[in-house]
Amino acid sequence: MTTPEVRTRAVRLGPRSLAALCLVSAVGVAGFGWPLFADPSSQVAAHAQDAPWLFAGLLVLLVAVVTATISESGLGPKAVAMLGVLAATGAALRPIGAGTAGIEPMFFLMVLSGRVLGPGFGFVLGSVTMFSSALLTGGVGPWLPFQMLAMGWFTMGAGLLPGPDQLRGRGELVLLAAYGFCAAFAYGTVMNLAGWPFMGALASNVAFDPHADVTANLARFLAYCLATSLGWDLGRAVVTVVLTLTLGATLLKALRRATRRAAFETPVTFESR
Repeated sequence: MTTPEVRTRAVRLGPRSLAALCLVSAVGVAGFGWPLFADPSSQVAAHAQDAPWLFAGLLVLLVAVVTATISESGLGPKAVAMLGVLAATGAALRPIGAGTAGIEPMFFLMVLSGRVLGPGFGFVLGSVTMFSSALLTGGVGPWLPFQMLAMGWFTMGAGLLPGPDQLRGRGELVLLAAYGFCAAFAYGTVMNLAGWPFMGALASNVAFDPHADVTANLARFLAYCLATSLGWDLGRAVVTVVLTLTLGATLLKALRRATRRAAFETPVTFESR
């Protein structure tokens, strides 16, 4: 009895899970980007009243993505166990360095896990990890589904990088480090969009202006990012790069070994002797 080398991912994006992911992503994009595309005559208060509904709707859609992905791929107990271990590890890593210049080592784990286990597993892992860490740290609130969605995108993106079965060694680490650096800034930027419209109390020209056009609000938003989160995002990006280049080879090897031994989707074949 032999088992061929495992090249498949623990969770695949089938038709139903892909449709659910596209739906929740579209709703998420609208939820993140409405300030830049809303009519200038609209009021922030109107969206604030709808925020609880968007919070509930995104949570329902995120649960639907996770459920569809797991059921459609036939995710077994071994893959569920790995999902739980990685999510718990990521949740435990998140509080490390909290409040200190963006030192967030969980992003490094999400990048490598998404790379090895693929985009489907990556999106589920990112969302579940962020939800678990929110329960651990008491960070549950209207911002949580946005964090879950952004982290799901972040981790899924690592699984979509080229050469998952061919590229190895230093080249792969450099690719993952570059992705982690850029994605760390992207994560911070989209999360800024979730809170920026409600910073109207700021007596400055970086606050969201519901009466301004897209160009003016975009300039305000960029200034807001530079003034409030650039240092934090830079710290997150640098930590992700350093950990990827120093510990990435060891962790990638461990994750691939665990995936091969679990053989999530590999059919067993018999050879005659």
